[in-house]
Amino acid sequence: MIKRLINWWDGRYDRQFLVVSPLSPNDSTDEQSPYSLTLSGKLLLEHQLPVDKDELIQKKYLTKIPAITKKHFDYTCHRCGNRVQRFFGSWPCRCGDCVYCRKCVVMGRVSFCSSLYIWTGPRASFPCLSNACAWEGELSRYQRTASGRIREAVDERSRLLVWAVCGAGKTEMLFAGLEKAFAEGKRVCLATPRADVVRELRPRFARAFPDIKIVARYGGSEEVDEGAQFLLATTHQLLYYARAFDVMIIDEVDAFPYHSDPMLPYSSARALKTDGSLIYLTATPRLDLKIRSHLNILPTVFVPQRFHGHPLPVPVFRSSFDLKRRVVPKGLKVWLQEKKKAGRRVLLFASTIEKAEKLTIELPGSIAAHSEDPERETKIQRFREKEVDLLITTTILERGVTFPSIDVAVLDAGHDVFDEAALVQIAGRAGRSPDDPSGDVVFFHNGASDGMVNARDSIRRMNKLAEKGAE
Repeated sequence: MIKRLINWWDGRYDRQFLVVSPLSPNDSTDEQSPYSLTLSGKLLLEHQLPVDKDELIQKKYLTKIPAITKKHFDYTCHRCGNRVQRFFGSWPCRCGDCVYCRKCVVMGRVSFCSSLYIWTGPRASFPCLSNACAWEGELSRYQRTASGRIREAVDERSRLLVWAVCGAGKTEMLFAGLEKAFAEGKRVCLATPRADVVRELRPRFARAFPDIKIVARYGGSEEVDEGAQFLLATTHQLLYYARAFDVMIIDEVDAFPYHSDPMLPYSSARALKTDGSLIYLTATPRLDLKIRSHLNILPTVFVPQRFHGHPLPVPVFRSSFDLKRRVVPKGLKVWLQEKKKAGRRVLLFASTIEKAEKLTIELPGSIAAHSEDPERETKIQRFREKEVDLLITTTILERGVTFPSIDVAVLDAGHDVFDEAALVQIAGRAGRSPDDPSGDVVFFHNGASDGMVNARDSIRRMNKLAEKGAE
């Protein structure tokens, strides 16, 4: 009964979309349209179409579906799946009284009188490139096991959870599966909730797959997807796609806002073809994934060891009962002075943007990068290139970024914003280099929270599992 209920819950996004638009795309490749690559798998508003729609609709290459429908007194948005009525608002439309969806308005307004267009013409075809991977590194034993399971999931069009500790080398584990997909002419998407992760991954995949057309899409990105075989994107960008990808990889599936916003799982489920492969990557799965994994509903491969074989740094708790009275508590100031004398570089996490900005004033030579900073990309790059020794940030850098040879500190680690998953990920920023695998991680607090204790216990459990596997 429990398994049936969970399977129903997992499939709710697919059914919600198919009820609205039970489309059967024309699989014939006898007649290729010049717009197949540009529009195949896209779900767009009229003004987002690059061509006149009428001729394509007449040929049944484009199908029009309502953007918002009304049943009784309730509205449903068929771009983002929103059914929460408070997220619908009225606006002075030329059609008269009209409503629009406030949930996805940042991606372009959809209203009751507007339509969405989906490509139902000949499928786009992609080249079959054998031996597309140029990476020549070696995988560890755990990585090889995970890599093989990922390749099987791609080949069998199945689902898989890759539960791998921070610094396990998840990106490299994907290479064999991606090579398999590209050899068969499949279209692939790797989506993640964080734009910083997309920017981090773009050059790494470009080096590994130099002959594959790769496009990176996120808020502010200038790249345009005109039919890329490999899309790197934030999960919000998947609102523009429907039945587009043969392989969907959701990286950092537990990260905010993916786990807390139903719009994002809805759009990612719709963007995947009905017979596609779905692979989740995470170091800190949320409860729903853990339950599905434990019940064997979701096949899982676990990687408890970092790629270089060294254990995860275990956080040290340091009491700072003056952190509410001082911008820079005495304990933090002493610790930073010790790191400066030792020539160590530090990534310091603050609970709020305001706190991060105040810290930069009190700590000469430091810089702050956060979600509202227009120069955050430049600042992060300066830290990566070792132009700056102290980078202060918020949870935007808790995951998906790699800086070699750094120590990590969290100020006010008991704050609500730092839950167990966030603290495990933050601790995972240290010790990622094989040349410096044991960076320090310190949680400064004025009372240890459950999240802090659980994060430390989780890291210790992972290290014990890695030790047992090495025996």
